[in-house]
Amino acid sequence: MKFLVDECLGLSLAEIAQAAGFPESAHVSRRGMAGWADWRLMQRIVEEDWTFVTRNSDDFRPRRGSVSAAPCYIGVAIHAGLVCLNPPAGVRGDIHVLYFKAALESILSDPDMVNQVLEVWPGEDGKVTVERYAFPQGV
Repeated sequence: MKFLVDECLGLSLAEIAQAAGFPESAHVSRRGMAGWADWRLMQRIVEEDWTFVTRNSDDFRPRRGSVSAAPCYIGVAIHAGLVCLNPPAGVRGDIHVLYFKAALESILSDPDMVNQVLEVWPGEDGKVTVERYAFPQGV
């Protein structure tokens, strides 16, 4: 597995993934893909089997209330996974690291991310909640 970290997140997340045992992980800006439109980025994500990490979740994950519509994943039958970091609005930096480490912990305990979405949300008492579900469903 290898993670591709979206440009909306810090470079350190790719380094954290590498240190956690995913040495091929990279940041979009370090792969010459900064500023790319989502649809173009999505082509590379699928072609190169990246597990994508983003905080722009609405651009990539299934839309709320829909089991079949995801803006960038429409028509993608098989993908290497999606990690959505969903901190409260306006929060940056260290919280992204905390959320990504929670995602990695979940992935290390169950590494099969094929056709999986992992969402990390604010929880109670400063903790985080990690939710995993299949997308597309039934594949």
